[in-house]
Amino acid sequence: MSQMAQQAELLTATPLPPSRGKLGPGRLLRILLSNGQLLAGCLIVLTITAFALAAPWISSFQPQTANPDAVLQAPNGTHYLGTDINGMDVFARLIYAPRVDLSIALLSTGLAILIGTPIGVIAGYYSNIWSEAAMRIADLLQSFPVFVLGMALVVLTGQKIQNLVIAIAIVNAPVYARLVRTQAVYVKQRLFIEAARAAGLPDRKIVFRHLLPNSLGPIFAMSSVTIGTAMLLTAGLSFIGAGVRVPTPEWGSMIAVGTSSLMEGGAWWPSVFPGLVLSLTVLGFGMIGDSLAAVTDPRRRND
Repeated sequence: MSQMAQQAELLTATPLPPSRGKLGPGRLLRILLSNGQLLAGCLIVLTITAFALAAPWISSFQPQTANPDAVLQAPNGTHYLGTDINGMDVFARLIYAPRVDLSIALLSTGLAILIGTPIGVIAGYYSNIWSEAAMRIADLLQSFPVFVLGMALVVLTGQKIQNLVIAIAIVNAPVYARLVRTQAVYVKQRLFIEAARAAGLPDRKIVFRHLLPNSLGPIFAMSSVTIGTAMLLTAGLSFIGAGVRVPTPEWGSMIAVGTSSLMEGGAWWPSVFPGLVLSLTVLGFGMIGDSLAAVTDPRRRND
């Protein structure tokens, strides 16, 4: 089982203790503002996003325009982070890349939630052969290395951004299916579910009106982690040539192009800068996810 899948299991591995009071908007805001790790993670992500949105006004260079006369220039007053082997400005490509990486990560995570959540809540409510079959399929998908499965799906569907989104969503959907199922199994034992059954509500209304809304809590924490993982997977696939293609600005493909320059001529800047920003962004999402898990989980909250 992958590390992300293990973290999903830990979020709902044991029943939650009684809450120490309602977590209202004011109290939630106070807890969030007092969480330094969460604020640091948000600052990192918002800064990267702001640079991406303001990229046309920050850099005068186009991210896909090659300049044969400026190949592998070291960082200087004109090209702040140097140029790559094609003469493209590294800084321009660096700040435009989140538009691609974040879009793929957000869309694939949203699609994974839409696929995995209904499967998980239905499998958690019903105990029959179909629910068991659904979870066994999820286990089968999770038994494959995430990168290998993602690469295989991209190869089968074609090397397009929309196919990359679908492939990453399929890879991550089992995580949400297992996460929501674990929570749904616990929630369906609560008294209000028993009361709904006693009132004669049909299963459809119980599942989608009562069980589903009360099983979504851990998703918010896990979604941040999944976004970071999706960005790493996108970069990894692009690095080996199975993801976003050059000259589209994307951190993984930038690292791949820069690695050849590093190995052949010792030019470190085309690969080091995108690698650092990618690591920092994934760290930011990881910090947000861990902090949200601590805030929403009474077992870890100190307030």
